[in-house]
Amino acid sequence: MARKDSAGRLTAGELKRVPEPIRSKLALLPDKPGCYLMKNESGQVIYVGKAKVLKNRVRSYFTGSHNIKTQRLVSEIRDFEYIVTSNNMEALILECNLIKQYHPRYNVLLKDDKTFPYIKITGDKHPRLEVTRRVVKDGGKYFGPYPNAYDARETKRLLDRLYPLRKCATIPDKVCLYYHIGQCLAPCEYPVEPGKYEEMVQQITRFLNGGYQEVKAQLQEKMMAAAEALEFERAKEYRDQIQSIETVMERQKIQIPDAVDRDIFGFAVDKGWMCVQILYMRQGKMIERRATTFPFYGEPYEDFMTFVAQYYSENPALPKEILLPLEEDAGGAAAGGKEGAEAGGVRDGGSDGGAEDAVGADGGSNGGAEDAVGTDGGSNGGAEDAVGTDGGSNGGAEDAVGADGDSNGGAGAGEEMLLSESADDSSDDDEARAGSGGVSGDEEDMRESLQRWLKIKVHVPRRGKKRDIVKMALQNARMTLEEKFRLIERDEARSVKACEGLARWLGLPRLRRIEAFDNSNIQGADAVSAMVVFTDGKPDKSEYRKYKVKTVEGADDYATMREVIRRRYERVLKEGLELPDLIVVDGGRGQIAAALDVLENELGLSVPVCGLVKDAKHRTAQLMTGDPPEIVPLPRDSQEFYLLQRIQDEVHRFAIAFHRNVRAKSMIASQLDAIPGVGEKRRKALLRHFGSLKRIREASIEDFRPLGIGEKLAAQILEALREDEAGRDAQQADEARPLE
Repeated sequence: MARKDSAGRLTAGELKRVPEPIRSKLALLPDKPGCYLMKNESGQVIYVGKAKVLKNRVRSYFTGSHNIKTQRLVSEIRDFEYIVTSNNMEALILECNLIKQYHPRYNVLLKDDKTFPYIKITGDKHPRLEVTRRVVKDGGKYFGPYPNAYDARETKRLLDRLYPLRKCATIPDKVCLYYHIGQCLAPCEYPVEPGKYEEMVQQITRFLNGGYQEVKAQLQEKMMAAAEALEFERAKEYRDQIQSIETVMERQKIQIPDAVDRDIFGFAVDKGWMCVQILYMRQGKMIERRATTFPFYGEPYEDFMTFVAQYYSENPALPKEILLPLEEDAGGAAAGGKEGAEAGGVRDGGSDGGAEDAVGADGGSNGGAEDAVGTDGGSNGGAEDAVGTDGGSNGGAEDAVGADGDSNGGAGAGEEMLLSESADDSSDDDEARAGSGGVSGDEEDMRESLQRWLKIKVHVPRRGKKRDIVKMALQNARMTLEEKFRLIERDEARSVKACEGLARWLGLPRLRRIEAFDNSNIQGADAVSAMVVFTDGKPDKSEYRKYKVKTVEGADDYATMREVIRRRYERVLKEGLELPDLIVVDGGRGQIAAALDVLENELGLSVPVCGLVKDAKHRTAQLMTGDPPEIVPLPRDSQEFYLLQRIQDEVHRFAIAFHRNVRAKSMIASQLDAIPGVGEKRRKALLRHFGSLKRIREASIEDFRPLGIGEKLAAQILEALREDEAGRDAQQADEARPLE
């Protein structure tokens, strides 16, 4: 561990390792807040950070021990700049702006940010409803975000039926169908009182802000009145509108009774990666979750806060309240599932039982469309991710919040989980007390800076129902990160580990590059072959090659294999390309013997060759290798066997696709070449001009004039192609006729 002297200065040994330009600047760093920009040898900004005390933070990069990712960052630093700010809030805003300006490679970048749909009431003279993903200050009213575009469109469709605002993007000259079905006031032909629009906008606003129960009750009264008056068609319309409200507006499962729009953040760190989980709560109900995973290079909590600041700098549609985790939660998250330290008498609930709140998370990747929170481990987690109501059975749990989203999508539509306060929790306890005991000064500064900047409430809850939801976000973040690593391990087992296992079965010292061959023809016509390459168990498509068979006539698979192997490895030797560790041929003893004969007796190469034998259903059945070839008893349920299946399926797909392409081109060429007066040059001109035989067949004689083809030849071309088409139709009709 590197050491500093009592004044915090770099020791002599450390100073020798720091480049001279940086060493001089480090001595001049001020004891003030601000931002710093790290640059590489070409002067490009590679990292932007903020600090409460610039001197301490910037020097820390060149002292002490760091993880591998931070070491990589530090190894590229050749210079730095800094900008002093008057307070932490200015530093936070400046950092966001600098990241947007320079897009440093080592910073958290929201360059592929997901935007959610909103419902907008335009601020026009004749307002209309629309679904948009862009929130701008244009006088319109925005409501959302919605879990996905389907939910937003369904809600808009419901509102269109209830409130007759205009539907047309531009005012037409006359009334349209919407007016006749009662869904538009037709401002194109009839005057509309200004107060009418204002009333409808207020009703829509109240509806989207949670007042749909009142609208539902009014519709129920109208339905009953229509039924009593024997107006059953109108009663059915009201009933359908009520059902639409229940379907669209009552899907959410988790609820807080205060009906406040809030975003809840949680994060987890492990192995140099961070996962940030955002839970979206609208009108007190959980509607959506979003997981973002990225590498980080600084302090976990500060990089997390940078993410939050960037997120809202890109998203002007702010909630009423933001809930953030405690800084100490980073330690619990990094522990990979271990419980964090007790804070304020409340421990982060896990599976151990005895905690006040037990939070579980086992999200599936195919949850129901109306569920909000899941752990599918992907950055695409949207409304399909799942929240179940798997009330915790762990002993002593007062409020068990489950996230057991399996493929069934959690609880049924209309069910709700109410997160209510415990009996001993007062309403004040429910609020986030950032200034309460155990909260660090830096954490409080960041919270206050974010709150002043965004001008909304930013809380760090320590107990109560809001802390429950923050813990849910933390748990989902941890589970998403763990799933990411499990997927990496699974992918490694299917690729690198499978190659290592296959090498042991074949007695090879290593197995990194595999080249596989397959032939394709129809009764010897249009014979082709294809080669695919797998590197470390994964397809390397840039190395794929196609071969048109040149020397073999008829359907001779062995001779075709000899030609292709010879052409491939003659070029490898000539150009000094990398030899494979294993060659895989599609076939058995004959194909293996043909490949080995060319490699050993003609080219003098010693490369292992194995063959994949298929069963009667054209599926991979056996692996053969050696001279003479013998069957390798590879278990059919092993990762090694699955790897060979993927290789065989891929080379077969590639060869078939190439053969179909060659065959289609040859068929076109043969039909045109058979026409007197059409040679190769004219054939290419026809195909270039018309694009296909079908278009040539459908053309008129005048269409051939731009190509310099006269009426007589044009008539011959059309007659020949149309006769061929009629002949094929007649043949197909004969084949379809049942035998007597």
